[in-house]
This record gives sequence, structure tokens and C-alpha cells, in this order.
Amino acid sequence: MPSSVVAHMIYNAETHTLRIIFVSGMIYDYKEVPETVYLAMKSSGSKGIYLNKYIKGHYSFEKIK
Repeated sequence: MPSSVVAHMIYNAETHTLRIIFVSGMIYDYKEVPETVYLAMKSSGSKGIYLNKYIKGHYSFEKIK
């Protein structure tokens, strides 16, 4: 199901980095995210709600763009 907030997600299993590309064009890398969290977000009915509830404020991040 397409998200109105998240355009794309990329997970790097080696570095445990979750890259979120937002519809707005902003890009953030969330660090030390377990693969189980990524998979749960991937299968979530609402990517934006999942992101706000389980990722933002729980993992350090770096703004890329």
C-alpha cells in the first residue's frame, strides 16, 4: 500500500541502517535499527504511523538531504 508520507525505504542489514525517503524529498538514515523493526514497518498498513510510533525518538538519525 502506498504511503502519503514515506516514498521509499532501504534497509542495509550490514550496518543496520534504515534509510527513509519521504514524499517531500527529505532523506533520513536511522541508525542501529533491527531488521525485525524494518520488516514490521514494511508490512505495516501505515508507514507514517509506524515511523512516528516505533522509529522516531527511538533511534539516532542523520539527515542526508
